[in-house]
Amino acid sequence: MRSVRARAAIGATLVVAVALVAAGLAVLLVLRANLIDQADLQAEVAAREVAGQLATGTPYGELELDDEEDHPVQVTDEEGRAVVVSKDLRAITGTGTSGVTPVPSALAGASPSPGDGDDADDADDDDDGSRPGRGEVSSDDPDFSDGTATVDGTTADYRFAAVEATTPDGVTLTVYAGAPLAAEQEAVNTVRGAMLTGLPLLLVVVAAVTWLVTRRALRPVEGIRREMAAITASEDLARRVPEPGSRDEIAALARTTNETLTVLEASVERQRRFVADASHELRSPIASLRTQLEVAEAHPELLDLPGAVADTVRLQVLAADLLLLARLDAGEKPGSATVELGALVREEVSQRTGDRIAVGVEVPQGGAFEVNGSRGQLSRVIGNLLDNAQRHAEGIVAVSVAADGRGVWVEVRDDGAGVPEDERERIFERFVRLDDARSRDDGGAGLGLAIARDVASRHGGTLTVDRAAEGGAAFRLWLPRPA
Repeated sequence: MRSVRARAAIGATLVVAVALVAAGLAVLLVLRANLIDQADLQAEVAAREVAGQLATGTPYGELELDDEEDHPVQVTDEEGRAVVVSKDLRAITGTGTSGVTPVPSALAGASPSPGDGDDADDADDDDDGSRPGRGEVSSDDPDFSDGTATVDGTTADYRFAAVEATTPDGVTLTVYAGAPLAAEQEAVNTVRGAMLTGLPLLLVVVAAVTWLVTRRALRPVEGIRREMAAITASEDLARRVPEPGSRDEIAALARTTNETLTVLEASVERQRRFVADASHELRSPIASLRTQLEVAEAHPELLDLPGAVADTVRLQVLAADLLLLARLDAGEKPGSATVELGALVREEVSQRTGDRIAVGVEVPQGGAFEVNGSRGQLSRVIGNLLDNAQRHAEGIVAVSVAADGRGVWVEVRDDGAGVPEDERERIFERFVRLDDARSRDDGGAGLGLAIARDVASRHGGTLTVDRAAEGGAAFRLWLPRPA
């Protein structure tokens, strides 16, 4: 019951069941209404036939009451007494009276009294304008009612129509004629029985088809699930889930899953390389420092104190770089403080009095170079770029600040060998050094540029490298202005 197939089958079956029940009820109601309309028409025709005979002055005993079993007739006078009934009618309900024994009316058998002239008749007609005139049948729509009648010992339901007619003698009579409802009831019951019989079978078919179609549609999902379980168990991120040839949502899910696995594999591989490279970088200064301490312990006079201090500083810097990279990889967001890059560049350069080459600063006076971010991280970016320039420059290191409509540019240039065009993206990878011939102490750990680009990216900016006018490398940092 918890599977998608079961829920889909149950849901589809319920929807179809509700739709079929609603449609079935509508069909039954329409069918019943149509059959009742037909019964009303039959009853009205029978009632008007008898009313027409009465309007022409046909005596009660000579009325032609055809189809008395199908159309029982009862005629009542103005006082509601039955004056004419069908021959075999033994009981009736739903009409003006339940009487089935004719009671001759005094008015029905008498001629107009002397002195009763047309004026009297006209006055009687004016007393009730809704009654038909002498010798006329009411043209109004008849009144319909449901009732029963017992004809020749058989009781059945009927639909009765009531039509008024006035005899030539001025007597207004009401004719009740019935039409049987047995056909309507039989048709409705037949349709209802067919629906009740066919509905369960149809629902079973719908449930089975939905189950099979859903099972077939979800078969690739099961393959994806099994492969993901195997990948989890084997920890082999090089494996990929099967991609169906269809162009539906499941195929898109498989492609997205494989793309996620590709990114995850690359991330895990990058972390593995990071750990391996970090271990390798840490091993050299630690081994050097340990050797110096062991020598100092055995021969204090041979202690290379400056070298030990340099190795310790290098360890400290490397540990700080690794910690910053770990925080960046963990998704640490930069601050939202306002930083003036022109002032930050001047401050960073002023603290570098011991650099091998003096740094030239080009910051326009009165310029607005504000950005949002972490002052410490942005200072680290500028410092790393200057350190890189100092390491490769022959005699010129320059930094300039400029602004455009969208952000602020910081450019660090040198006159060194520059960066080959095919290496201009690789140098931003971690632990990558193009100066392999140099010592590790001179060449650094290869983390400065990687940290600079990561910080720039997390500030919404970019860091690229090109050829400088001085002949060396030109690193261009761009950061967006505050919104």
